[in-house]
Amino acid sequence: MRTPSLWAIIVLVIVVLVLFGARRLPDVAASVGKSLKIFKSEIKDLTADDDAPAAAPTASQTPGSHATVARGEHRTP
Repeated sequence: MRTPSLWAIIVLVIVVLVLFGARRLPDVAASVGKSLKIFKSEIKDLTADDDAPAAAPTASQTPGSHATVARGEHRTP
């Protein structure tokens, strides 16, 4: 990938100034910064959730479990 030339950067800055105006640029930059901060924290939370082991439900926690069948008792439906 090529590095953008000085003229391309100048044209880009002029287009952004024309589109947003000099007064709104700080607000736009702050909004983008906050959005990136939230996005990074959410990604970090998702990866932390994946690393945490999920607790497997036990027979007493699952409704309709066949725990009585395992002890030799028979259930009728």
